[in-house]
Amino acid sequence: MYICPSRLPRSLCLLHFTELHNVIILKPRVTDSTVLSVSMISYTVLFHPPHPQADLKKTPLFDFHREQGGKMVGFAGWSMPVQYKDSHIVSHMHTREHCSIFDVSHMLQTKVHGKDRVKFMESLVVADIAELKDNQGTLSLFTTEKGGIIDDLIVTKTDQGYLYVVSNAGCADKDSAHMKARLAEFKAAGFDVDLEFLDEALIALQGPSMSQVLQEGLKEDLSKLTFMTSTLATVFGIPGCRVTRCGYTGEDGVEVSVPQSSVVELTEKLLANGEVKLAGLGARDSLRLEAGLCLYGNDIDETTTPVEGTLVWTIGKRRRQAKDFPGADIIVPQIKAKTARKRVGLVSTGPPVRQHTPILGPDGKVIGEVTSGCPSPCLKKNIAMGYVDATFAKHGTAIQVEVRKKAVPATVSKMPFVPTNYYFG
Repeated sequence: MYICPSRLPRSLCLLHFTELHNVIILKPRVTDSTVLSVSMISYTVLFHPPHPQADLKKTPLFDFHREQGGKMVGFAGWSMPVQYKDSHIVSHMHTREHCSIFDVSHMLQTKVHGKDRVKFMESLVVADIAELKDNQGTLSLFTTEKGGIIDDLIVTKTDQGYLYVVSNAGCADKDSAHMKARLAEFKAAGFDVDLEFLDEALIALQGPSMSQVLQEGLKEDLSKLTFMTSTLATVFGIPGCRVTRCGYTGEDGVEVSVPQSSVVELTEKLLANGEVKLAGLGARDSLRLEAGLCLYGNDIDETTTPVEGTLVWTIGKRRRQAKDFPGADIIVPQIKAKTARKRVGLVSTGPPVRQHTPILGPDGKVIGEVTSGCPSPCLKKNIAMGYVDATFAKHGTAIQVEVRKKAVPATVSKMPFVPTNYYFG
């Protein structure tokens, strides 16, 4: 919910934090320590959690965040830092130019054990898990029988005899219940499979200098760990870490699963390098949007299919042919027949475009709706994604967005908006 006092221009509502489910209030900048300064404007943003912090779950880095000046907000039932002493924009640009640490310990980490683990996972997702090489991962989707998206997740086929799965914090209860229900079916049918929900911390180190920073604490050669591959390693003297080259910023990066008892130590050792700073949810959101990455609950949900969401590439070729994943009878025909709507990128100037903004055709009629939007710190223009009538989905199509009941020119754009820098070797 956005609250803009009448004495302030509404155009100052610049930041897109809809997924935080908090009230955002713009006020003149003051020196109070609870205020988050935003370098793009001379006003500040206050985040008020929807319920007391005592009711929120805390990651193993909670006290560390507060010691480092983290401004804590409620997110998916967790108390998480939205930013630190640096402004959101400074933090965003530091990640693009150097590297930043993000606490993602709130995400659900799961191991799938047993000789039938691949068959089990393929009964839930659209990916071809069987074709993955050892220690290779892929983005995939839990789908419903109606073709909707329950959640997006990363599945890694490890050489340790289990699948390693990471899914969204906001869907943790739903995802775990979904997997447990299928597990009961598989066990009743005599299959060999088990689930282990991990109680590990998870941090993401993202940015162009990540490799230089992390290599100092690894015996393994990071140049051999390419995008979407994973390894077990001792990291800065901490054993039992899983390092996966992936992330949610569009930059080269890793996510490191680490024992809870050691995550503060690891974070401090990484921060000892001048290249590294802490970053929060604010920068994470604008970075992922510049990279054209979906946020579950905003850009994809159980009412959208992978084809509508332009996520057909997540569906394995063998799986399409076999039509053996949930919702295949609806999703596979859409691949050839197309869909009535499609997720696209948008760019515009002037007032910022936010979630639920109507998208208009040249004649002023509504053709869709924005699902995510914010000013791009890198491009210095407004970027957004949303769903439009498929006839307007071509790159370069001139359309409009309705901001404060006025039609503002916009253009359909390819995504990512900012080129990605994933490492492929």
